[in-house]
Amino acid sequence: MKILFVMKHRGNAGNTHAVADYMRVAPAFGHHVAIFGSALPWLPEINFSDRVRGFDKIVYLFESEIYRLSPVRETMLIGGIPRQDRMILDMDGMYNPVVCLDGYDRNHDTEEERAEWIAHYHSLADRVHKPTLAPQASPREIPLTFYGYDPALETDPKTAPEKIYDILHVGHNWWRGRDIENVLLPVVDKHRRKIGRICFIGLWWDKAPTEPGSGNPLAFAFDTQAFKRLGIETQDSVMYDKVVHTMSQAKINIFTQRPVLHHLRHLTLKYFEIFYADTIPLLVLDADHAADVYGPAARELTLPGRAEERIMDALARPERYREIVQDVRRHLARHHGYERRMQELASALKN
Repeated sequence: MKILFVMKHRGNAGNTHAVADYMRVAPAFGHHVAIFGSALPWLPEINFSDRVRGFDKIVYLFESEIYRLSPVRETMLIGGIPRQDRMILDMDGMYNPVVCLDGYDRNHDTEEERAEWIAHYHSLADRVHKPTLAPQASPREIPLTFYGYDPALETDPKTAPEKIYDILHVGHNWWRGRDIENVLLPVVDKHRRKIGRICFIGLWWDKAPTEPGSGNPLAFAFDTQAFKRLGIETQDSVMYDKVVHTMSQAKINIFTQRPVLHHLRHLTLKYFEIFYADTIPLLVLDADHAADVYGPAARELTLPGRAEERIMDALARPERYREIVQDVRRHLARHHGYERRMQELASALKN
């Protein structure tokens, strides 16, 4: 089977790394995976193609903005692949009814915006798959975990980079500010002299974007002065193939998820990527959800309600937490391997 992903391919964000993993395992099952478009020099290892008729299936991968192709290119796709051979992956809950959490994060600003998404989805395909472990919500909404784990990508502690940070967060400030202010900053404020370097690597931690059409200002809202007061560093984002190496430079990595996606129980690439690194992942997730994804050991890595205890204990007793991380890795290898994900995707495309 030849599978063509239609997506916004960004080296420093999005789902490029996950699709690259599908490309890597696909040949073992007799499949070929590519991304629609022309080759990009800064992504030399990624297969690109615009020869639509050379493919059997199309997978539209949508995030929080509608990835619009030109009418000519969209016609190429729709005319080249029959409707029954097209699938939508709804990564950010845009197919869901409007959700707004405490006046903060939301999947849509208005019902009219949601209607535009629904109309676009229905114009492209009949099936909408969602990256979740939750039960099927409707006949058109079908769970498909999509993201996976490859033990071969785990960082060997013997060759891992030097630890230069005590605490690191790799990811953009896109609906993350409130969790960081409520969960992490109080701990840092209380124990700053006991904690070494802290760094946030990603966009919009030092300032919000100013470009027109950047999105809801609440998505970037954050007390940047708190970072300055607490001596927390910020750096620009890194390319997807540098993420694991970068995370391995810290004793602890803080995992955050956009609140609306946590509410919808959507998985993301970072759920799995962070466990490749030579680090202790501490999770801003509720304990039951963490256990559903990672197994029962992961409860000991969650932060809500116990952030001070967890962070300071992990810095003081890293070997205890490394054992927990190994338990989680074994669970991920058993239940979330990319070979399994490849078979699940192929099966969904055949049905």
